[in-house]
Amino acid sequence: MTKIAAIIGGGVIGGGWAARFLLNGWDVRVFDPDPQAERKINEVLGNARRSLPGLYEAPLPAEGKLTFHSDFSDVVRGAIWIQESVPEQLELKQKIYKSLQEYCDPLAVIGSSTSGFKPSELQNKAVRPTQIMVCHPFNPVYLLPLVEVVPTPMNNEAIVQSAEQFLREMGMYPLRVRNEIDAHIADRFLEAVWREALWLIKDEIATTEEIDNAIRYGFGIRWGQMGLFETYRVAGGEAGMRHFMAQFGPALKWPWTKLMEVPEFTDDLVDMISDQSDEQSGMHSIRELERIRDNNLVGMMRALKAQDWGAGALLKNQDELLNQKAQMVRTSDTLDLSKPILTVQRAVPLDWTDYNGHMNEARYLQAFGDATDRFMEIVGCDAKYIASGGSYFTAETHIRHVDEVRAGHSIRIETHCVDGIGKKMHLFHQMFEGERLLATGEHMLIHVSLESRKASEPAPEIAKNLQRIAQAHAAMAQPEGMGRKVGKK
Repeated sequence: MTKIAAIIGGGVIGGGWAARFLLNGWDVRVFDPDPQAERKINEVLGNARRSLPGLYEAPLPAEGKLTFHSDFSDVVRGAIWIQESVPEQLELKQKIYKSLQEYCDPLAVIGSSTSGFKPSELQNKAVRPTQIMVCHPFNPVYLLPLVEVVPTPMNNEAIVQSAEQFLREMGMYPLRVRNEIDAHIADRFLEAVWREALWLIKDEIATTEEIDNAIRYGFGIRWGQMGLFETYRVAGGEAGMRHFMAQFGPALKWPWTKLMEVPEFTDDLVDMISDQSDEQSGMHSIRELERIRDNNLVGMMRALKAQDWGAGALLKNQDELLNQKAQMVRTSDTLDLSKPILTVQRAVPLDWTDYNGHMNEARYLQAFGDATDRFMEIVGCDAKYIASGGSYFTAETHIRHVDEVRAGHSIRIETHCVDGIGKKMHLFHQMFEGERLLATGEHMLIHVSLESRKASEPAPEIAKNLQRIAQAHAAMAQPEGMGRKVGKK
């Protein structure tokens, strides 16, 4: 059964929520009186379609249905998640909760994207405070996993746990805030850095670009993969955190900060910051800056995934869940052998493209290599078998580049087993986007003993599975291009 999410307020954050839900298979209904809301959300959705699927090696579920509505009854009835992302005006939020609770399911999650208000303030005057909580995300919502979940003792714990489970299923990280506090957790750090930055500009110590460079070329990268305390623990060397605190703790008493003061937002200060920011980034449109941001985030998070670290560990877990949902985890006994085997289905990630925006040659080989790995798992040559001392090594590869494909496009690879007798595994892969053939990859592999590093017979069960698939595929028509040599007509 398709899950339904209602988005109240379709600005930058509301649009990001809509994209996150939609691309995870939810139907999304939007309420926003702004006549430009549909255009804005579709533009955000376009960026999300281009970037989010490329975080994963697994395919995302089929995209949900997006609709726009003009009254609360249509938008919230039947929804199991209602996300409010309207302007930061407490009376407005309270008024909206009162209206939507007339029509919504009493057990639906009502989450607020507020960055400042406490949940008890939101619940005040509500008909059912039990279902209202803070679910504060970070922009872009469709890429960044953190959501601060802030309930109160008034909340129905089952609804809170349900919200956290839904977030995890969408690849997000619900951070339960133990006790409510103004601005929650993360924004309190951001506010501290923001205040210091304002003083540095006002006192003409640094420009907006210099401050940004200090962050992105230095501690920002460290924080992005280790956070604050783990970074400082490493800084303490072999002696650890205790040594770091003993060495640098006294500096907290030095007059390094103006956190207790905030410069007045005079016209001169606002003009100074605006002019510097225009000089720094004015050559790019907002949509261009968003795409640059998304490129960088995807690259960093995929790098973290390769290390199974930080936000990358979440992506790796989500890949496993998505592969299970897409039924990509299969054995030779559960396959329809009357047709080629689907071995890869995924989006082309941003970091797979070249200067032309097309998938580069090396990534075709990687995709076909992933298809071979998946086929090996299907016949039983999985991580456990390889650890026992046997594997298949690629002896020869031939790739034909038929057509181009861009970042964000969905590709699939169908694998034909040409030969599977004895030590040989001969595979022919075809890569498609829809029905359009993009490339073919032909691979000859030899079974090898990892101890002797020489050709050897595979285990009987693997030989049996491989031969059964090869015999079934022999009855199919030979794919065009199979056996072709370089330059052969």
